[in-house]
Amino acid sequence: MTDRAYLKVFHEARAAAFTKEEAASPLMSVPYSLRHAAVSPWLNAGVPAPQVAEWAGHSVDVLLSVYAKCIHGQQGEAIRRIREATRP
Repeated sequence: MTDRAYLKVFHEARAAAFTKEEAASPLMSVPYSLRHAAVSPWLNAGVPAPQVAEWAGHSVDVLLSVYAKCIHGQQGEAIRRIREATRP
């Protein structure tokens, strides 16, 4: 299927499945936005990057180069894990 055909089907399905307000959401503008809406919370929930990359169809390198800026608020948990792992 070509990109153009894929987008045509995506937009037709979107129009059939959602209200006009829902379909107008920026998260519904292109299929990639839906992926971004899923991947960012997975990373912020602490799901390991290799698992998220597999689910999203990315390599870990691509995943982190695109989404690393979305990861925040995990410093405390990371420090706790390091301390726990390095305790005698």
